[in-house]
Amino acid sequence: MKILLSFSFMAALFLNSCGSTAPKKTTYPVRKPAPAVVPAVSNTGSSTTPAAQAEREYQALVKTYKSETAAVLTDILNGSSDPGKTSVMVENKSRCNIVLTVSGNNYFKKIPIGVNKKAAVMVPVNQNYNFSGMICDAVYQKTKLVSSSYSMVLSN
Repeated sequence: MKILLSFSFMAALFLNSCGSTAPKKTTYPVRKPAPAVVPAVSNTGSSTTPAAQAEREYQALVKTYKSETAAVLTDILNGSSDPGKTSVMVENKSRCNIVLTVSGNNYFKKIPIGVNKKAAVMVPVNQNYNFSGMICDAVYQKTKLVSSSYSMVLSN
């Protein structure tokens, strides 16, 4: 009986390992259509327009910008305590925040100016300065010789 039982077990094991005699079905990969291109959305805005880029730059710059209010007020009211410097005042009357770049000989500064706000910086006198930035969707650029206190109003 032991021989019959072990023979049955071996036969069952052998037949089970052989598997099915039916031909195996061959599967081919199915090509799926490409997904629709969706623009990436970020926390800071999904638009890549110049105005949107300027707004992101404004938001980043306003966090670290240190104004020169005391030196500018002293210059406006009493004349500059440093005769080699003068103030430049900028008023933003546009509907967008602005980052104004002031650059000259050995001078470069970016100034964040909010909607309906004013900002000012102290610059060395008797130099040509390039003032540039985005006012909403328009590019602003002007070159000016600054020899004394200077004020400008920007609007769209």
